Amino acid sequence: MTRSLRVAVIGAGPAGTYTADTLIKSAADVSVDLFERMPAPYGLIRYGVAPDHPRIKGIVTALQRVLDRPEVRFFGNVEYGVDVKLDDLRQFYDAVVFATGAEKDRPLDIPGIDLAGSYGAADFVSWYDGHPDVPRTWPLDASRVAVLGVGNVALDVARVLAKTADELLTTEIPDNVYRGLKASPVTDVHVFGRRGPAQAKFTPLELRELDHSPNVEVIVHPEGIDFCAASMAAIRSSKQVEMVVKTLQEWALRDVGDRPRRLHLHFLEAPVEVLGADGAVTGLRTERMRLVGDGSAEGTGEFTDWPVQAVYRAVGYLSTHLPDLPFDHASGTVPHRAGRVLGLDDRALTGVYVTGWIKRGPVGLIGHTKGDALETVTSLLADAPALPAAPVADRDAVVRFLEQRAVPFTTVDGWRRLDAHELALGAARGRERVKVVDRAEMTAISRS
Repeated sequence: MTRSLRVAVIGAGPAGTYTADTLIKSAADVSVDLFERMPAPYGLIRYGVAPDHPRIKGIVTALQRVLDRPEVRFFGNVEYGVDVKLDDLRQFYDAVVFATGAEKDRPLDIPGIDLAGSYGAADFVSWYDGHPDVPRTWPLDASRVAVLGVGNVALDVARVLAKTADELLTTEIPDNVYRGLKASPVTDVHVFGRRGPAQAKFTPLELRELDHSPNVEVIVHPEGIDFCAASMAAIRSSKQVEMVVKTLQEWALRDVGDRPRRLHLHFLEAPVEVLGADGAVTGLRTERMRLVGDGSAEGTGEFTDWPVQAVYRAVGYLSTHLPDLPFDHASGTVPHRAGRVLGLDDRALTGVYVTGWIKRGPVGLIGHTKGDALETVTSLLADAPALPAAPVADRDAVVRFLEQRAVPFTTVDGWRRLDAHELALGAARGRERVKVVDRAEMTAISRS
């Protein structure tokens, strides 16, 4: 290939931005255009990380440096499959990398899961993070709540539910979220894990942050603190598991204080049914579990009914099927080999790649997407000499294409305007930032 390699990356979250960064830091002569469905960049960082996690949101600084590079352009408010399709992108780019992440909730097939008052964690996260495509209100009318799952997202959901709204007022939560949380009557949040503490998926940092609120008493129920041979092996082999278990054991032994709200951690309790009356949640039934030696758990036949009025399932995210791409519905991923998208005949589709959660599933921390990006970029650059050149050579042709289709796209300069606007809203109230929620308003500010 005698001219610059042109690559489109679909998704401007961490996975997509790390892919752009890896490409432009390579020895290749390459330019990258990032396409994002939201008017603003950063994906999971902006719309998937709890607002009281400023350290994680600090990753934005590194991502912004990538967007500031002249080899990288940002096209926000452009939805793949609606505003542009794969055949359109092939006209302008030699390769396309999909980094669309995972935004939907993985289903949980138990009776009653569809009752009113039963929610997916992903939907709640989108609400409290001010996602422009979800309703502005959330039904926070339960005093006792169950959260199903023991990963980082489950703890985020539990923590946001349990904290007072005023504690979160120092963060970037939108005004509508503050008002909703302020009116919440919650007193008790119960988190349930079907296995033991050594099998929990949250990090030590995420766990310890639960105990930082002056208004929330964290209670670890000691009957769930149990270990099998595989548990002990995990504790010995992983410093992270050891720290999680140590913290949980200490909390299980301490006296319960008198903070006005309580966050309960239950292990070895598997949800088997959401109980209801008149179509709404009235409780959760769990089965007591026991570890069987290899880290898995089996039921004991002993059941408990918990009088909760809302249930949040945080059992994993799931990616959605992208138009014109193959999709494994069981795993929620695009079939690939080292990032090369595979067709139905198990052959790689020319010039089409995948990275991030749409590639490997929603596992691991944000930093793990760097390794994903490196593998995909390595495959792409190895293929580059044989990739057919895009028919349209002019790099600005895609801009004219979007304008002709009347797509109100945003740019990195537009993001800077929106960023400055949100920071100014925050400064006027003694806060770092107040997030703009409405998509039309975000777009108007960015394109002004």
